[in-house]
Amino acid sequence: MIVDTTSTVHLAVYDTFADWETGYATAWLARTGHPVRTVGPTAGRTVTTIGGLRIQPDLALDDLDPRDSAMLILTGADLWDAGDELAPFAAKAREFLAAGVPVAAICGATAGLAREGLLDGRKHTSAVSYYLAATGYRGGDGYVEADAVTDGDLITAGPTEPVAFAREVLGRLGAFEGGKLDAWYRLFHDSDPAAFEELNA
Repeated sequence: MIVDTTSTVHLAVYDTFADWETGYATAWLARTGHPVRTVGPTAGRTVTTIGGLRIQPDLALDDLDPRDSAMLILTGADLWDAGDELAPFAAKAREFLAAGVPVAAICGATAGLAREGLLDGRKHTSAVSYYLAATGYRGGDGYVEADAVTDGDLITAGPTEPVAFAREVLGRLGAFEGGKLDAWYRLFHDSDPAAFEELNA
């Protein structure tokens, strides 16, 4: 079987990965024809999430080429605020954006992108504005008080907004047709029972 790698979404995984932040996005990407592969710091080394789940990455960060990907998703992790260990993932995000391939970052990953200078000149959001301000970045004028923000090829969200984050990711990749993205959001964000029928019509 030939796999279309350009439909594949890459999910960055590393120690202290915030389990809850990307579940909606990755589950529904997979269900709508976008295989999800995990990319870690090195090949073959298991990482452990905040919740204690162990994940063996599908490939190493150095082996990830933006040309083989539909999107790079960066999730929060304690390590984003504990030194430079995850800086290579922010550098990879720079490669993706330079190649015109979307990047989606939530929670602490937004701080990593801020340190990399990738939020300067782009609309973005995060947990709170002063969290990003503490990185010393120069993009404060572009901060938006919103659940999630899409600016071109960059999606950002705060840690309490996994559903809004997923909506932006799914929308950017065209996972749903017509009004089904809105129905999906109303079902999972607003618990609207009518949206279930719309989504599955």
